[in-house]
Amino acid sequence: MSFVVTGLAPEPFAPLFGADEATLAAAGAIRCRVDAKPGFPCRISLVDAEPGETVLLLNHEHQPADTPYRARHAIYVREAADAPARYENRLPPALSNRLLAIRAYDDRGMMIEADVIEGRDAIPLIERLIADPRTAYLHAHNARRGCFAARIDRS
Repeated sequence: MSFVVTGLAPEPFAPLFGADEATLAAAGAIRCRVDAKPGFPCRISLVDAEPGETVLLLNHEHQPADTPYRARHAIYVREAADAPARYENRLPPALSNRLLAIRAYDDRGMMIEADVIEGRDAIPLIERLIADPRTAYLHAHNARRGCFAARIDRS
């Protein structure tokens, strides 16, 4: 079954792009200078930021459903990111080279299935989960750190 992986919209984060340290601190965010690749996966562009680039580390509510699965976690966003990435029937670089936890949710925001898999091997799992008629959407998480990586929908 066809699927699409999308990055987050930059607009909610844009007021923090270029903000001073006091403004970032008030928002619970910090600016980091990238010193390694991979290591700082942007949730907007779905690629790892380049060494020397700046990213914001902040807390993001990726699962807003009013269920026990409501969730927030730390994510990176590139200050240079201006549009959400979109990958059809393939995984973006920030997912394909990591160990992933893929979680399927129903239309009420309840988790119905989950598995852990290397990103390079994840497409058959994604296709199987998205083909389940109970599945409304998937979330990919970086399994080692637990942080939200991207949303996956039927295309």
